[in-house]
Amino acid sequence: MKKKVWDTGALSVENLRAKPVRTACLVVVVGVLAFILFGGSLIVLNLRQGLATMTKRFGADLMVVPAGAGEKAQSVLLNGGRGYFYFDAGVADRVAKTEGIACASPQFFLASLATECCDEAVQLIAYDPATDFVVQPWIAEKHADTVDDGQVVVGSKIILRANGSITLFNHEYPVAAQLSDSASGLDTSIFMSMNTMRHLIDRAHAENYNFLADQYGDSAISAVLVKAEPSVNTPGLARTIRRDHEGVDVLVSQGIFSRISGAISGLVSYIRMFSAALWALTLIVLGAVFSGSIHERKKEFAVLRILGATKKKLAGIVLGESAIAGIVGAAAGIGLASLGVFPFSTLIRERLELPYLDAPLFSIILLALGSLVLSVLAGILGSLYSALRISRAETYFTLREGE
Repeated sequence: MKKKVWDTGALSVENLRAKPVRTACLVVVVGVLAFILFGGSLIVLNLRQGLATMTKRFGADLMVVPAGAGEKAQSVLLNGGRGYFYFDAGVADRVAKTEGIACASPQFFLASLATECCDEAVQLIAYDPATDFVVQPWIAEKHADTVDDGQVVVGSKIILRANGSITLFNHEYPVAAQLSDSASGLDTSIFMSMNTMRHLIDRAHAENYNFLADQYGDSAISAVLVKAEPSVNTPGLARTIRRDHEGVDVLVSQGIFSRISGAISGLVSYIRMFSAALWALTLIVLGAVFSGSIHERKKEFAVLRILGATKKKLAGIVLGESAIAGIVGAAAGIGLASLGVFPFSTLIRERLELPYLDAPLFSIILLALGSLVLSVLAGILGSLYSALRISRAETYFTLREGE
């Protein structure tokens, strides 16, 4: 029985139950800290995951597009915008001969309609299987076989029919595979070979649809993706392409992604500063709460000393109260942050207008544990001064106070 009476954990729990208002204050303060720490860090983690995945999926060092089409091309890549712009296919052959280029591959863009002819208004992207080095490695992760002419591959956010097909310009196309998330506009795009695109356009013509690319006949392309040789400076190569080929713009992937990385870094700095300030504020608030509580409970602790509790035991009770309240509050804060972030990933991505992709489960678990530890540590440190003070108080003078 004596062991149970002086059990530090049991006494801490009973003290917390005896003061529900004070306990609620402790739990709420730590919960708010955990909510901000985990929620903010989780958003940052997902942004970094999105940027890494987007960079990997783009796969090209340069993107050559018609002059004036740079913004449209970035919108297609980053935001899922629908764009169409064209130049002669001969540009691809001429660009590929530029010194310092390891490989180059053309792509053709076409925007579908949001009418009865098509299931969705999406970006259609055709690639050349003979030279492509971007789309096919991505497809291979989900589809081991080759994609036959007449088949399409869709992004992760495309909704398919029950039979695994999609309708484009009044014709149904079987879907060979649905790609994994890329955290980019490519998730709302549909991919197909150049041959499939030509058949699609011919069928659309038969349905009386006309396209801007018709003026080029069969020789129109929208972009040339370029992979530079490892030793080549890509901004310098971009300048060379602009100089040697009239009527083109060149997007440097390093520049595109560095701007995104800069925006993410700014957000990360803000979240870190806010979290650090909140952590410090939590220490102050908890310190004040425990200091006031200890002042009210001096005689209670003096009685415990008379009954045989050691000074170390008294300090342990106070620290135990803060640890238990901290664990409960941190768990609640992390749980609420999860409910606020995971179900609204799409909305968060749209609001931030940055690449955003759920991080791996293992990373999320580590982040949750780290947030839990930091939050509980704040609670313990906030009560540390009060625990030391009560452990040093003299029993006689404590009992005499107030007489």
